[in-house]
Amino acid sequence: MLRRNRRPVCYTFRVFAAPQVRLLFVEAANGVLYAHGCLLNFGRASGIGLMPLSTPVSRRALRHSRVIDVQAYLRDDGLWDIDARITDIKSYDATLASGPRPAGAPLHDLHLRITVDRELTIVEAEAASDAVPYPGFCDTIGPAYRALIGLNLLKNFRRDLKQRLAGIAGCTHLTELAQVLPTATVQAFAGDVWSTRDGANADLSHEKPFQLDKCHALRTDGGAVAQYYPRWVAKA
Repeated sequence: MLRRNRRPVCYTFRVFAAPQVRLLFVEAANGVLYAHGCLLNFGRASGIGLMPLSTPVSRRALRHSRVIDVQAYLRDDGLWDIDARITDIKSYDATLASGPRPAGAPLHDLHLRITVDRELTIVEAEAASDAVPYPGFCDTIGPAYRALIGLNLLKNFRRDLKQRLAGIAGCTHLTELAQVLPTATVQAFAGDVWSTRDGANADLSHEKPFQLDKCHALRTDGGAVAQYYPRWVAKA
């Protein structure tokens, strides 16, 4: 089972040679700290040439924050656990049909864990709901997410997910959370399960690096591949 009511730990850490980059946390009325999601002053602190969004054209006040967090764990038995969490938090006291929610208390705090093999086939799945807008109703849907077992994250996963768990067959937010699992798991496998062949030895293998032609930056007729993977440049 998923561990419930886990208390998050606040970390400060350095990015490259930058000063400390802080994580923002919110303390709910019950005294539990909830990660509120954003790196503060990352661009200015790091000085690594990020491209921030434009300056807002008007003064504004934070009203709602949604945070999605995914952690990937390699297990002793060779399988991988992918733990995903979604939270929705209001910055003001909100009144729901089921009762009031104080500012900083999550309206949603939902967890989804899948276990995958090295081929990205789901062999186990479970869900849990720590905070929901309709207690006693929303939080009964967890067992339905065992329907993910047998799906493969690289083979029509989002299509099959919607066929099995869309609408009243599932929870809107858990199903939305599940949609990030393919790319998050691929990122976890890259450089660990799958060699990306980055750097000086990128061209030693006879097998094309899996990430090429998967996004606009790594198109094989583009400049990034010409610079970093010259062997795999598409010839005119």
